[in-house]
Amino acid sequence: MNDNTLEDRLAALTAAIADRTRARMLCLLMDGRAYTATELSAAVDVAASTASSHLARLQEQNLIGCVKQGRNRFYRLAGKPVADMLESLMALAGVERPTVKSSTPASLRYARTCYDHMAGEIAVQLHHQLLARAWLIGDNDYQLSESGQAALTQLGIDCSPATTRRRFACDCLDWSERKAHLGGALGAAMLAAFEKRGWVQRQLDSRELQLTATGRKALSAHFGLAL
Repeated sequence: MNDNTLEDRLAALTAAIADRTRARMLCLLMDGRAYTATELSAAVDVAASTASSHLARLQEQNLIGCVKQGRNRFYRLAGKPVADMLESLMALAGVERPTVKSSTPASLRYARTCYDHMAGEIAVQLHHQLLARAWLIGDNDYQLSESGQAALTQLGIDCSPATTRRRFACDCLDWSERKAHLGGALGAAMLAAFEKRGWVQRQLDSRELQLTATGRKALSAHFGLAL
């Protein structure tokens, strides 16, 4: 790569960030969550078509990535290097991160079911701790480490490989937290075990899960959750 090419690429990158609307989108994505184009367009007060054009420009410069889930596309920062760069620029500019307000009821944001596994704030925390403790290894298509299998088996969680084509353990984008919680056969097995132990209880005619006092203590003790 010659100097001119390097300079051209740097100029293109900084030009993508320099636009006020795109800069605000990047600041919104600094919370680590993923948002739809519609949500971002509303947050920065531009038309949906305009937002899509800005998002395409940011993707072109590898500043953001796109995750497709169902019929929706969610946008988030491309990775930690991008977040670190933006953090430094925001510090130099002396600005605070903006936020996108959620309309989801607090009880559903806290804990709920997502098909047959847990979702919500607790589930996202749990996913983070499983990775931080290296109990889950891999990149999205996870396997249990030896220590992870021992710890979960001790809690009565079925860690046997999936007997169908279903993935064993994988990321599932949480629609309220906009971060990943644990899906797949292992996610389902964990919810089943938590219910059996009385740590969480389903609510009638609702996806909401109630965390019991016993469950609060157990999840804090066994997984280090801040509850």
